[in-house]
Amino acid sequence: MTIMKDKNENKTYVEDIDRSMYDFRNEDADAFRLEDGLTEEIVLKISEEKNDPEWMRQLRLKSLELYNKIEVPDWGPALDGLDIDHIATYVRKNTKMADNWDEVPEEIKDTFEKLGIPQAERKSLAGVGAQYDSELVYHNVREDVAKRGVVYTDIESALRGEYADLIKEKFMHLIPPNDHKFAALHGAVWSGGSFVYVPKGVKVDIPLQSYFRLNAKGAGQFEHTLIIVEEDADLHFIEGCSAPKYNVANLHAGCVELYVGRNARLRYSTIENWSKNMYNLNSKRAIIEEGGRIEWVSGSFGSHISCLYPMSILKGDRSTMEFTGISFANDDQNLDTGAKVVHIGEDTSSYINTKSISKGGGVCTFRSSLSIEKSAKRSKAAVSCESLMLDSESRSDTIPAMDIRCADADVGHEAQIGRISDDAVLYLMSRGMSEEDARALIVSGFADNVSKELPLEYAIEMNNLIRLEMKGSIG
Repeated sequence: MTIMKDKNENKTYVEDIDRSMYDFRNEDADAFRLEDGLTEEIVLKISEEKNDPEWMRQLRLKSLELYNKIEVPDWGPALDGLDIDHIATYVRKNTKMADNWDEVPEEIKDTFEKLGIPQAERKSLAGVGAQYDSELVYHNVREDVAKRGVVYTDIESALRGEYADLIKEKFMHLIPPNDHKFAALHGAVWSGGSFVYVPKGVKVDIPLQSYFRLNAKGAGQFEHTLIIVEEDADLHFIEGCSAPKYNVANLHAGCVELYVGRNARLRYSTIENWSKNMYNLNSKRAIIEEGGRIEWVSGSFGSHISCLYPMSILKGDRSTMEFTGISFANDDQNLDTGAKVVHIGEDTSSYINTKSISKGGGVCTFRSSLSIEKSAKRSKAAVSCESLMLDSESRSDTIPAMDIRCADADVGHEAQIGRISDDAVLYLMSRGMSEEDARALIVSGFADNVSKELPLEYAIEMNNLIRLEMKGSIG
């Protein structure tokens, strides 16, 4: 995406997107790549490459042991095309991380600028991180934000610096390696990712952004994001993901752990535009203290298969959670997405609102898991999911699960499925629109609940991705 300024009207706009901007097949020979597969030798090589402390090295080895014991889940999309023996778990460009955009190698800088981190957009952010394959290549935070005590850095620098004890205390405690097979895989081979710390009472008025690009053929990306928002603090964090299309499987198995303090607020927004050879098996989890609030905004596009269910643990009394999501499955895509929430504290509340679009034989599955513990007195929870099917070949399923153990909880669930109205299409065509543009406009309106929650540049990008999906031209 190229953000440009109109000199006459001073407006920000996005140039028309063509498919080529998402399709970089330039597998770089100037890179260090470990052999494919997953063995103890490979895990130890990664640990050595990262200069891990001993406790992290042991965590990696324990995670590998768990990975070899835990079975792949027997529900959800089949992962038949994913073979870890043919996935490279560590690939890095032969360059060091920069804190000055001019110092990033030109070929990497060109890729990121085409995908959404041009100079104009970076000026509207409090900080930016950019990961290319297995390593961060750029990380920076605005000086005025840093002076308020906000820390935004790569997690590996934090691990070896003054935040080492805090990283050790929090790392993979919300999502332990024994949680599921791909959490164990992540624990064994993780590399890259961001560490964010917002001190008590600090409100970051403009977002931080992290962007992940998996460029290597037949590789995996396993970044780890750890965010701590202290009492009465406020943060909006935006995550973007993309990859070029290859004729072999790529894997994304990152991990996101979010700690939201007392009366703090965190909004975590994600726009994922993986290509259709990608297996997206990301794990995200947040724990919210008394009076705290977590807001998830999620847009899932691309990928061959996605299994993505951000989880919120409402630990403190009066803590709240809101999840707003959209997924779009086109041909040869199976997107299994949703959200999970656990109510523990009293007077907690949660709201899950998702929409899915399926076209050309694509499959969208929505899963929700709602648990209300005995201690969660007077809790309120609502789940709403809407599906739009654009043809008779596609499929949409809703699979809600509720475990209510408190007698005075207020819980609701609703699901709807529909199709585009021929009358609406004809009306728009009578006003001069082509049938293709009319249908794309209706679908964009269907996704409005997500786009309106995003900053302008990202809302425009999402709407352009929907338009490309309608044309069947992504991935």
